[in-house]
Amino acid sequence: MYRILMVDDEEKIRAIVRKYAEFEGNEVVEAADGMEAVKLAKSQDFDIIILDIMMPELDGFSACKEIRKYKDTPVIMLSARGEEYDRIHGFELGIDDYVVKPFSPKELMMRVGAILKRRGGAQENKDVVKIGDLEVDFAGRRVTISGKPVEMTPKEYDLFFYMVRNRGIALTREKLITNVWGYDFYGDDRTLDTHIKLLRKSLGDYSKCIVTLRGVGYRFEA
Repeated sequence: MYRILMVDDEEKIRAIVRKYAEFEGNEVVEAADGMEAVKLAKSQDFDIIILDIMMPELDGFSACKEIRKYKDTPVIMLSARGEEYDRIHGFELGIDDYVVKPFSPKELMMRVGAILKRRGGAQENKDVVKIGDLEVDFAGRRVTISGKPVEMTPKEYDLFFYMVRNRGIALTREKLITNVWGYDFYGDDRTLDTHIKLLRKSLGDYSKCIVTLRGVGYRFEA
């Protein structure tokens, strides 16, 4: 499974890419502009970034240049234009591939797979996140604070891992319930709130990382 940052100001395009990527078992985080993309790329680890050129706030070229100051994450650049200058400029910035719109989502995912295969798969340490003395080991399904294990129920692990994977992102109640409990969940918001309360209790001083967004949901802040 790959972790993909999909950046495009067109919601329809993001949704199409998400659909194909998730169908193949990948995880997708979305950003609607270059500024948001840079923020997410700096604070989280992704296996690859799919980055549109023409966007508000910060264009794709500028966003890529800024990201390259912090991360060497592979980048596929999208553009409605196929001019040679754009392609050359993109490769000068260190992108790995260039795709002209309109494109085939299936072909795009094949390009993603080819790039990551050449790079040796997922990035190193993507399965372990360290925040001070808090260590989250996704592969080992372990959480420790100062080397001591934090005991959680299976569902608490699922919820916590999802929030950490998406740290820095506002997660609505609906999104949390859908992604952690599933589409066929028939409970109510109190189930989510109860699990959040238990997580905070287990995390001790790190409970402050789980921020309540009144009227929206929650956000995990590193």
